[in-house]
Amino acid sequence: MITTDIPWLEAELLEESKFFSTINENTEIIHSSREENGFFLNEITVNGKKYGYADRHDYNGELEHKRYLRRYAKLALFLALTDYTGEKSEWGALTGIRPVKFAYSEGEKWREAMRDEMRVSEEKLDMVGRIIEAQKGIYEKNADNADFFVGIPFCPSRCAYCSFVSNEIGREKQVPEYVAALCREIEATKPFFKDYRSFYVGGGTPVSLPIKELEKILKAIGKPRKEYTVEAGRPDCINDEVLALLKEYGVTRICVNPQTFNDKTLVEIGRKHTAKDIFDKYASARKYGFDINMDLIAGLPNENLNDFKYSIDAAAELNPENITVHTLSLKKGSALKEKVERLAPGEIKNMIDYSAYKLINCGFSPYYMYRQKYMAGNLENTGYTKRGKACVYNVDVMEEISSNPACGANAVSKRLFLAEDRIERYGAPKDIKTYVEKIDKIISDKTKFFGK
Repeated sequence: MITTDIPWLEAELLEESKFFSTINENTEIIHSSREENGFFLNEITVNGKKYGYADRHDYNGELEHKRYLRRYAKLALFLALTDYTGEKSEWGALTGIRPVKFAYSEGEKWREAMRDEMRVSEEKLDMVGRIIEAQKGIYEKNADNADFFVGIPFCPSRCAYCSFVSNEIGREKQVPEYVAALCREIEATKPFFKDYRSFYVGGGTPVSLPIKELEKILKAIGKPRKEYTVEAGRPDCINDEVLALLKEYGVTRICVNPQTFNDKTLVEIGRKHTAKDIFDKYASARKYGFDINMDLIAGLPNENLNDFKYSIDAAAELNPENITVHTLSLKKGSALKEKVERLAPGEIKNMIDYSAYKLINCGFSPYYMYRQKYMAGNLENTGYTKRGKACVYNVDVMEEISSNPACGANAVSKRLFLAEDRIERYGAPKDIKTYVEKIDKIISDKTKFFGK
């Protein structure tokens, strides 16, 4: 348990404490804060052991005051728990899901702020620096910028690690009703912005839909002649009919996601395909000229470093335009959460380190990064790209530098107010039945949300 004299910070401090494996609900943590002579003074007591910290930072206005109040309280907790437990984190006291966005917010001295005030390791700072360099020419703060998202929450089956809102396509009777409602929402939403930087159709597994239903959605989107991604995703759903349809409607980028190239692991996580299928479907997709992304996961059950190396090496050999390396996140709602509580952080770190070493030496550059709750080893997910092939959608959404009209059940639209440095969100219902029944209200609400 944790108590603090700053009530609005309690949830964030509690979240940070969870990064330490030996801290649990029986650990008594007390935090108190005050300011004196320009210093932020924080006292942390862990099961009776007291720690005190003093930090100084100039600020201008209440917004900045609150920012540094939060920052130094979290830093104090991190330092206290690091000493108390003996555990270390390469991300230091930085708990947000967007490390690169934090760096941008600090301006030219981002490295000093992340190293000295948040205790981020030099290794992670180097990765952030590489990402900022790779985003040059893409990163653009413009109030008129927007990226369009369409969510299709259906899959052929549920993977053991998955916690997304997704429905098995073979059991779902409301597919036609969902598609009809989604097409209406797409057509109503497209005019919200004059131009879009990118279009992204995600899931679930969008191509698990019956081909005629998928075509209805593609037709509603149109042929945007922009970066246009569809998460083809699982190899067991990819075939020439689907690939030809995507090409016809102007899709430029697809995801062929192995997660692993080890057959034994594919069985364990509930995948309905083999490693050979991955190679075969990748070769098929290549014939259509798509840019291809491949996802891999570090920390899958019963995989060791050599197993993971095999998958990374196989993906690098195929040489797609993008490779995204995820750290397994054990979230509530996933089958794996019921089986595995903690994975060896040292082994996971070695996997992530190897992926960076291998891919950078094969000509890939890290170009976006994000973190999630409950990630093994408190690490990160990183997207790697070949030169000139970075996904604009991923950069814009991860760094939150554009508005993001989103269509579909459980889709979250974002509206960027650049002059005010804030983002507002509108979330659609998660449940498909509710989404279909409320589509008129959803369209009305979104129209007002975007000020149209």
